[in-house]
Amino acid sequence: MIVVFLVVLVVFGPQKLPELARSFGKLMAEFRKASNDFKSAFEEEMRDLERQARIAELRKQAAEANAAADAAIKKSTDAATLDSTPAAPALEEAAAGGSQTAEAPVIRPVAEAVPRLDGGSEETEAKAAVEPATETPPSHDQQQPA
Repeated sequence: MIVVFLVVLVVFGPQKLPELARSFGKLMAEFRKASNDFKSAFEEEMRDLERQARIAELRKQAAEANAAADAAIKKSTDAATLDSTPAAPALEEAAAGGSQTAEAPVIRPVAEAVPRLDGGSEETEAKAAVEPATETPPSHDQQQPA
């Protein structure tokens, strides 16, 4: 480094040396900036590629899970049609539109139920409609002096 410095000093002279050092410093700063920009762009593209690969993997797993679920459903329906138990004719009759239909139980809310704290505004509005408004005394900060 000392040899290079002496060669530059002899070739350009002591008057030009500070100007050359400044321009060399600016050039190095621009090079570092361009290098960091390139590095960050490259890393972002790699993250995008990894994200796309993960999404493709998740889609593939979801498709496999759906195919397995469809196969299980088909297998269970095939087993139900081949089953000779007394429930099988009832299922066939219900599927054919017979008079026996299975209804799902209906769950109705109880008026005395306690609302959830994390519930939405619909629940609090429904509660306000069911319960009469009670006047609460003002807090200590809101009371008027006597």
